[in-house]
Amino acid sequence: MSPRVLHYSDVENAYDTPERVARLAGLVADRRGPDTLVAGSGDNTGPGVLSLVTDGRQSLDFFEAVDPHVETAGNHDFDHGFDALRSVVADSPQRWTLANVGLDGERFGADAGVEAGALVELADAAVGVVGVLDPATTEMTPGTEALEFSEPVDALAREVPRLREAGAEYVVALAHTNDEDARAIAAETGVDAVFAGHSHHQHATAVDGTPFTRPGATGGYLYEVDLDSGEVTCHDTRSADPDPAVVDALRERIAASGLDEEVAHVDRPLSRDRERRLGGEWRLGNFVADAYRWKTGADAAIQNGGGIREGPPLSGDVTVADLISVSPFEEPVVVTSVTGAELRSVVAEADGRAVDGLDDYWYGHVSGMRVAAEDGGYEPYVDGEPVADDERYTLAVPNYLLITDLEFPTLTEAHAVERYGLQYKVIVEYAREFGIDARLEGRIPDAVAAE
Repeated sequence: MSPRVLHYSDVENAYDTPERVARLAGLVADRRGPDTLVAGSGDNTGPGVLSLVTDGRQSLDFFEAVDPHVETAGNHDFDHGFDALRSVVADSPQRWTLANVGLDGERFGADAGVEAGALVELADAAVGVVGVLDPATTEMTPGTEALEFSEPVDALAREVPRLREAGAEYVVALAHTNDEDARAIAAETGVDAVFAGHSHHQHATAVDGTPFTRPGATGGYLYEVDLDSGEVTCHDTRSADPDPAVVDALRERIAASGLDEEVAHVDRPLSRDRERRLGGEWRLGNFVADAYRWKTGADAAIQNGGGIREGPPLSGDVTVADLISVSPFEEPVVVTSVTGAELRSVVAEADGRAVDGLDDYWYGHVSGMRVAAEDGGYEPYVDGEPVADDERYTLAVPNYLLITDLEFPTLTEAHAVERYGLQYKVIVEYAREFGIDARLEGRIPDAVAAE
């Protein structure tokens, strides 16, 4: 029997819709066999609403049902701190591998059972598994500054020979990394397959003959890879039967946390698809930015597209959990003071083509200003007037934008003036006060009619 791998990744906020993650669990149970390795490539404890209130431990309901063989950590698995992740590692049934991350001179999580590489014995084959994490995690995830990283390719180069010497007939990588690093792992380290996470662009390909899969986010797809033939099969979880035990466990967590309280009603569903949130003006993006400006009284507001998470549309009766899941981060809304010249720069950086490493997407959703395409660039208008370079404007933003250079690098901590409540609390408060009736208003040029 040829060994196969079932690969899931970036489950993130699927826990907040119990049937969704339960379908993934049901599909894994249906597809696995004695020569099947079940593996996750990170961000499978969060972010999400239940992740916020349980420090990621809601994932144990899924892990106990699926009983994976091995898992690696993604950047969002560190959202609730080092001890919270160690606790999940210690209490989950699978083995964990993370080869390129250290803390205080030691490999991270070794005391909780995290291994540099794991040798998994299947019915007729031994498979070595090595997990690696994007070194840019310290720029993306607050509270991770103390982590120490080696390059993912270097970590695989160390571990692959060791695992083969230990008896591994196949070695695979769980790479929660950017696309460049994941492809380099496939091309340069001699692994038999790369199972990637982090990017939510769901796809499968081969790099120099090495199978390479990314399942995308929120448990929508499960990849199955034959390690002998390299054949790849993509399974859509929507057709799977949900695991009832997972549904019941997660529903109990939601009810116990008071997250099922209804706070608003939506007549026209608001999409949360990746293509919509990164494709131009978007009703949900307008709603979030409006909430920030209302709460703070700032001249304008901007929300980065990556800070709004994918998921089912907001439709019908909307609960506290639904709204928190839009932006489930423990980050405050911050009012910044910027010059007109800086605001013009910030608006230009909403175009992914302007920042190294970002795809060709629109990353900014705005309130209190209109953005026009003029003379090959972008011109912001505040209160109907073009901005003046030497005037100052207040701009409400998620705190994350002040601590990272990956998005909107013009904004820094030095621009902060005043901090308000957590993003998701502001969103819930705004919905309670005004309901949810977001519309497209021509705030962004060439707007996509994102319902």
